[in-house]
Amino acid sequence: MDVTWITDLIGNYAAVLPMLILIVGALLLPATNYVFKKRLPVTSIAMVIVLISLVFNILLLTGTVEDGGVKSAFAHTAAGLFAYDDFSGLMILLFQIVLAIVVFVSGESNETTKLHFGAYMSLLLIATTGMMFVVTAVDLIGIFVGVECVSITSYALVALKRNDPRASEAAVKYVVIGGLSTALTIYGISMIYGALHTLTIADLGLALGAYGYSWAFILGVIAMVAGYGFKIAAAPFHMWAPDVYEGAATPVSILLATGSKKMGLAVFIKVFLVMFVAANALSGIDNDPMQYLFAIIAAITMTIGNIVAIAQHNIKRMLAYSSVAQAGYILIVMAVMSEYALTGGIFHMFTHVFMKGGAFLVVGALIFAGIGEKISDYNGLAKRAPWLAFAMMIFLMSLAGVPPLAGFTSKFVLFSGAIYGDDGVITQWIWLAFVAILNSAISLYYYVKVIRAMYIEKPAKDAKADLKLPKTFCVAIAVCAVLVVVLGIYPAPILDLCAEAASVVFAI
Repeated sequence: MDVTWITDLIGNYAAVLPMLILIVGALLLPATNYVFKKRLPVTSIAMVIVLISLVFNILLLTGTVEDGGVKSAFAHTAAGLFAYDDFSGLMILLFQIVLAIVVFVSGESNETTKLHFGAYMSLLLIATTGMMFVVTAVDLIGIFVGVECVSITSYALVALKRNDPRASEAAVKYVVIGGLSTALTIYGISMIYGALHTLTIADLGLALGAYGYSWAFILGVIAMVAGYGFKIAAAPFHMWAPDVYEGAATPVSILLATGSKKMGLAVFIKVFLVMFVAANALSGIDNDPMQYLFAIIAAITMTIGNIVAIAQHNIKRMLAYSSVAQAGYILIVMAVMSEYALTGGIFHMFTHVFMKGGAFLVVGALIFAGIGEKISDYNGLAKRAPWLAFAMMIFLMSLAGVPPLAGFTSKFVLFSGAIYGDDGVITQWIWLAFVAILNSAISLYYYVKVIRAMYIEKPAKDAKADLKLPKTFCVAIAVCAVLVVVLGIYPAPILDLCAEAASVVFAI
């Protein structure tokens, strides 16, 4: 579809049009809450705003523009600060899907704030806007500001679960660790600037080729990896995640687990992957030391996440450690540094949204129905809520990588990227693929533990026979479950988009 009319209407600012729509909505939502004083109208208006932003992004992502009679894919830069291309557009689509799910279920959730619901919705939109600015930023300062926008709003969203001491404790921990992350990041950026004399992402590789490795550069990279490692909950920077996911309202946990984490991974791709691949291509710099650094982080992250998850009795904490392990899988991309591996990594990000988001939706629906967060509280769930138990089983089996579900397909592409390079030759990272496969087998143990509780264990004598379930949660769960199955059987449409996005990254 020709989208030249959009660029004719607002010029190059079309590159940030999806974000501008959300910003306007975030400014309006507190006022709508003041006027209507009910959740449903505020939620409806927020959903309309999100869908408008989503539609425009899909038009830009799939459309073409005409210049001098020649049609090409939409790719523009706004004010020299933000660039829209296939990679950023696809990541924006991921964030918008997450936001749509969270907004849709927030109105009916009994965990979200009632007193400041308009502000809560506004914070959701601002946090997502920050994620979108991060993936379109063209320099390290733009990325840093976008990440901090997400972080600050996330602190408030976690704390907005009123009358729950766990939320207050989680918010304080989140702020303290987030502050440490910010300090490490800005220190790392300053060291990299001192070593390479540029902050522009497209120039980092060329500058690294010219100046080479130095102690200042290595120190800057380590500081930035640690700082952004907190954002993706990579080991050993993951300790905040279980407390925050447990203490926050379930819709906020969904945003953090499926949205904020993907933003952090996108930063790793935009900064480190682009820089090292470009330096190797332009100057032949050996990237093996950095690749092994990321490989070790990936292996440790997935192993710690899966092993510690086994000991968890709280379902939210178990899912939190599962998210840590999933981050380790995706970090395989940073070790391999190939276009095919990146395709698998982006695809796994998409499937993870529906797998992990669906699992948290089931948890939120059961909390609404009065079911606790302990795994033992799920005993006999298949008899009391057979549809939810079946959906939860699909999500957990997909997370474990059981065929023919989406998690198996995305893991197959991702792990095979560690075995075979873009040229089809077996790589040196086959050991990392083996570690990932072994960890997937380990994860099956604690996922089956939940399924066993739902289908084999008997419910408590005082357990409710009929559960009152929220309709919005049930609809969202159904959509996620269907997509988990469909993307496992027929992944081609999304996989093709992921391949196009990966090719854009490697063309920088």
